[in-house]
Amino acid sequence: MDIATIVGIIGSFAIIIMAMVLGGDVGVFINPPSLLIVLGGSIFVVLMKFTLAQFLGAGKVAAKAFMFKAVNPEDIIAETVDMADAARKGGLLSLEDKQVSSDFMQRGIQLLVDGHDPEVVKQLLNKEARLTYDRHDFGARIFAALGDVGPAMGMIGTLIGLVAMLSNMDDPKAIGPAMAVALLTTLYGAMMANMFAIPVADKLNLRRDQEALNNSLIIDGLLAIQAGQNPRVIDQMLRNYLPEKKRFANAEKAEE
Repeated sequence: MDIATIVGIIGSFAIIIMAMVLGGDVGVFINPPSLLIVLGGSIFVVLMKFTLAQFLGAGKVAAKAFMFKAVNPEDIIAETVDMADAARKGGLLSLEDKQVSSDFMQRGIQLLVDGHDPEVVKQLLNKEARLTYDRHDFGARIFAALGDVGPAMGMIGTLIGLVAMLSNMDDPKAIGPAMAVALLTTLYGAMMANMFAIPVADKLNLRRDQEALNNSLIIDGLLAIQAGQNPRVIDQMLRNYLPEKKRFANAEKAEE
């Protein structure tokens, strides 16, 4: 579970709700017509931007913002070096029962064990990595679109409320509800965009890039193992994926 995402969303909504409570009656901030305009309108507008399958798949991808935990690249490097050492001693078939932390790496190991040509292994793994990247990218784009559309729908709701208010200026009782729609739709739109949709889109982009980096590291490591390179050389090569501080810290540790 991603603690930063959970704490961020709960904390931001808690502060807003606390401000509403301290300001008086929370009930005045609840307006079904405004919610219908912002939430319902935003969903249908975003649906027009994507295919139905992409839109429905966004929910599954969004779970990565809350539950997904990327495998540490340092752990992948350690596993790869360990496999390289085992392959040099017992051949690629010795990796058949090897259990690793990444499903992507597990599938790559199976390709090596099955004896596929290096170019075939590279093409298959690159294609899978690219398709995974695209799926995550669509999920992020859908939530980014919600972040763009939400405030716009809030503005549309504001205009609807103002029109209703101005058309009933002779009826004081109708001015209040119309003004509530006008103001609360803007509030709902801003909250949906800035407190949920845009942060989730940014976190999905982060997850997408993390997983793409790990997949690239795995591909390079597996191809090096298949080529029979020395485990120490593989270790040094894969350390280039790490931040500079960790890269040199690991190098010093390895020498010790």
